[in-house]
Amino acid sequence: MTKLSVNINKIATLRNARGGDVPSVTQVALGLERFGAQGITIHPRPDERHITRKDVYDLKPLVKTEFNIEGNPHRPFIDMVLEVKPEQVTLVPDADDAITSNAGWDCEKNLDFLKSVISEFKHAGIRTSIFLDPNPEMVKFAAETGTDRIELYTEAYAKHYPNHKEFAVESYFKTAVVASEFGLGINAGHDLSLDNLKYFADNIPNLLEVSIGHALISEALYLGLENTVQAYLKRLAKW
Repeated sequence: MTKLSVNINKIATLRNARGGDVPSVTQVALGLERFGAQGITIHPRPDERHITRKDVYDLKPLVKTEFNIEGNPHRPFIDMVLEVKPEQVTLVPDADDAITSNAGWDCEKNLDFLKSVISEFKHAGIRTSIFLDPNPEMVKFAAETGTDRIELYTEAYAKHYPNHKEFAVESYFKTAVVASEFGLGINAGHDLSLDNLKYFADNIPNLLEVSIGHALISEALYLGLENTVQAYLKRLAKW
């Protein structure tokens, strides 16, 4: 079964709008695990617009499933991850002022840099994943970085799914096949939702994990957090 990791950035965004600790990032993380989520994802940014450095350190001893920290590997981010030692670090090439992640790595252009960063994390025993556009030609260079996994950037899939789901998933399927040939694990995330997740999961071979935040937290406003997590797990189940 593909694992569900829930990104809790939006909980921190809501908290930060008023200050204080309501809603509590740590309480929500523990609740998500209790409701069946198999991982907790956070994406701290330098301006701490949502997840703060304090959140990172507060969550580490509490998360009992997989703890996944995403971010652009600037030196402060690298040092924080090496200190916290989550189960997984996902490297994302987002600009500091980006509203959200909007592109995968050019692994050919950034090959030496990614090799160096990934070697640090692997030496510390941290599993690595790199954010990648659905491009089979880029997988070879991703493999050369030494990463353990790739995370398929699924915004394009979500955009095209309502009108042409077969077209939407085609490049992701091809990229996943090549990634498997290179021995890379496959994660996915960005704009996956209750509407489009099942078709994606059913058509991507060897999909190990999805990371979902914005849609899941938004849907929970209507369905409740426990019901929403259960609904996602049902869409990932293989009968």
